[in-house]
Amino acid sequence: FGSAHGFTSKNDSSRIPTCLVRVREELELLGYRDGETLFGAPYDPRHAPPLPGQPSQVYSDYFARVKDLVERASEKNQNKPVILVAHSFGGKVILGFVNWTPMAWRKKFIKHLVLVSPTPPEGFLGVLTSLTSGPSFLVPSVPPLLLRQMWRTFASTLLSLPSPMAFGHRPTVITNHKNYSAYDYKDLLPALGLNTEVVKRVLSMQLRIDPPMVPTTYLNGVGVKTPEQVVYREGNFDVAPEKVYGDGDGTMNFFSVLAFVKELSRQQQANIPFKFVAIANATHSDIVVQEHSLKKVMDVILEANH
Repeated sequence: FGSAHGFTSKNDSSRIPTCLVRVREELELLGYRDGETLFGAPYDPRHAPPLPGQPSQVYSDYFARVKDLVERASEKNQNKPVILVAHSFGGKVILGFVNWTPMAWRKKFIKHLVLVSPTPPEGFLGVLTSLTSGPSFLVPSVPPLLLRQMWRTFASTLLSLPSPMAFGHRPTVITNHKNYSAYDYKDLLPALGLNTEVVKRVLSMQLRIDPPMVPTTYLNGVGVKTPEQVVYREGNFDVAPEKVYGDGDGTMNFFSVLAFVKELSRQQQANIPFKFVAIANATHSDIVVQEHSLKKVMDVILEANH
């Protein structure tokens, strides 16, 4: 914890440059140094930042460590405020952290928040597909069905399900016998075999999105074929579904992204800067890897540090 290198070594030439590795490398080329001007705050992806009013010991401890890290980073650099950069589920995590801190602390210690393809609180279809048939991306060499039960134990899964705020009444799961929308989890989750306790937890979640109230830039890909409905014709969730596609970054549905942008942009009413940058043909994972999108991410970071 604290190192920008995390689980990847800069000396390991065989590793695949995913997540924020390329961003870190670009920053190091500009003179940033791990432990001096560049820091990392790895999190446990099984857990999810709690909704307001729902405590989480895991994230209470984690947020306290991040707060201490930010303060130490600032102290090491003439008490300057920091720039926070997060990608994917890390975006949800860091937004939860910022909203956990007192407003006076944010104004003192946070110069800019950069969210790169963050997981929108309004949810996205991919997490629901993983819930029904198992995740294909978690351990690529293992069949999704073998990972399904483990995936269903992750709090981060339940907190990223498609919400009515973005998906409305349009069916997300289609079968010959019944269609399910984001309003139908009371029927869908038992049909998937999830226990009563999990169903109650999902149904009790009250979606609330608070702008971070610090200068923020949100970048996301667009123009990539992205699943927005899945079809299990025989209602058999043990087989891979047919998919109906819409716009997005290949993972995040663009209408969910836009719903999130609308909520975050409310901070402009208080004259706090917010900017959304849509990057054509940038996928969810490669937005921080491909040259054309990585350059835009770096431009935002460097502009924030001007």
